[in-house]
Amino acid sequence: MPRATPHGCKIDVLVESDLWQHPGQAKAAVRRAIRTAAAALSTKRAELAVVLTDDAAIRLLNRNWRGIDAATNVLSFPTKRVGDGLLLLGDIVLAYETVAREAHRDGKPFAHHLAHLAVHGFLHLNGYDHGRADEAAAMERLERAILRRLAIGDPYQERAGGAPKRQRERRSR
Repeated sequence: MPRATPHGCKIDVLVESDLWQHPGQAKAAVRRAIRTAAAALSTKRAELAVVLTDDAAIRLLNRNWRGIDAATNVLSFPTKRVGDGLLLLGDIVLAYETVAREAHRDGKPFAHHLAHLAVHGFLHLNGYDHGRADEAAAMERLERAILRRLAIGDPYQERAGGAPKRQRERRSR
């Protein structure tokens, strides 16, 4: 069931894989992240869906929609339609195994990485992109600002222990 945020943003979170062992916690983390992003962008009267799935399902979507035959962490499918005064933003799809693997690799709490990717996907639904260096820098600044509001550290800084984190991970649209 979709839940409205204080900014009127309705967020429907669907769990389509049993790999999401704590779906209630994942749904709450995603909703909180998107509510915070919606507030930062002053998004009003909007609706979107978030699908929590697995690598196999997101790989199929990535192959069919982007021509890339590989799993990825997040895909965004913007619609930007208006119906009954409500802006239908689109869909965000997140793959459990990739999110978990990246969080582990980077030494991050799973919930923090999940929130970051939900924000990242939400920004794509709102027209942000990272295809060019200037676009990526602007999008990353906004992601950092939103994540600070969530008390989540900078996802782009170096990992603990000094090992450099890849600045440009396989990011999806």
